[in-house]
Amino acid sequence: MTDTLWYTRCPVPTASGLAHSLGWLGDTAARNGLAFGVLQDAGPELAVRHFDHTLPGLIREGGNVPALAARAQGSPTRLIGLTWIDEAQAIVVGPNSPVTSAAELAGVRVGIPAWARDQARSFPRAMALHGFANALRPAGLTLADVRIVELGVEPNPQVRTEIQHRERALTWGVAELLDGTVDAVYIKGAHAQEVAKEHGLRVAVDLDVSATRALRVNNGTPRPLTVHQELLDTRPEAVIGFLAQTLRAADWATTDHDAAAEVLQRETLSGPAGVIAAYGTDFTVGLHPSLSPDRVELLAVQKQFLYAHGFLAADFDLDSWLAPEPLEQARALVAAGQVAA
Repeated sequence: MTDTLWYTRCPVPTASGLAHSLGWLGDTAARNGLAFGVLQDAGPELAVRHFDHTLPGLIREGGNVPALAARAQGSPTRLIGLTWIDEAQAIVVGPNSPVTSAAELAGVRVGIPAWARDQARSFPRAMALHGFANALRPAGLTLADVRIVELGVEPNPQVRTEIQHRERALTWGVAELLDGTVDAVYIKGAHAQEVAKEHGLRVAVDLDVSATRALRVNNGTPRPLTVHQELLDTRPEAVIGFLAQTLRAADWATTDHDAAAEVLQRETLSGPAGVIAAYGTDFTVGLHPSLSPDRVELLAVQKQFLYAHGFLAADFDLDSWLAPEPLEQARALVAAGQVAA
């Protein structure tokens, strides 16, 4: 039985990240007799578990590519929640590019990050491929209608501290776009918005204006909360407490908007303008996790895309991955006012 509740997340808006910043997750672990650890603060031997999710005691909230790839590889995880937060996905071109629409992407050179060390860590490639596929579809085009140029990537990305994150480029392909190696790249999130503005990049296709959510499915939409099966089996009360504090943090964000904005700036490694540009002024919408049928269906769209493009070692039954009971019990605790402050 594990004696530590481990937590990891990506540099994106999450209610669990808010709860961690407020100190609530560590308190929950302590109340359940567990130590509390954060992979971002751990050494490289543990940090890799962010991608393969084989660490007993681990709860992860982050991109769905590593989560789905780990499950397909056989990692003993369960899906305990999904969020949906639109985060400024776009296809951008250089300042002087004539491309202004999806139809005009036909025949252009698009930057796609190369494969990393394994499928889970190849999430930049998966994001770009799905981003372009979604952008092209309304124009009646497919990935076969563009010229893919592979971009160099870090083959073994690691979870990092905030300072280390700020020291690395978080937007793949901007350098190649500016030097003329490619004609268009996919970007998403707050930091990418800041980078695009800094270099005068233009939006050729704004994926967020699509009325069809299926055309906005990607690594962060929807975003999963997963738990190692051992922690769920042996310490279910800790998992329920974690989720209760996550729900409480999502509620808090709607009542203290300015304080939540400051936390999200740290979580997304961006300034105020980047957060607003990526997530809008009502950025707290979607922070509450659920396993609603529509979110599960949208995750199924992503799973199918990843499987078809080689990002999953095997297909698997999505419904068998779901564990809805902890979230249901956490909601009951919050509704009854039984979540310790």
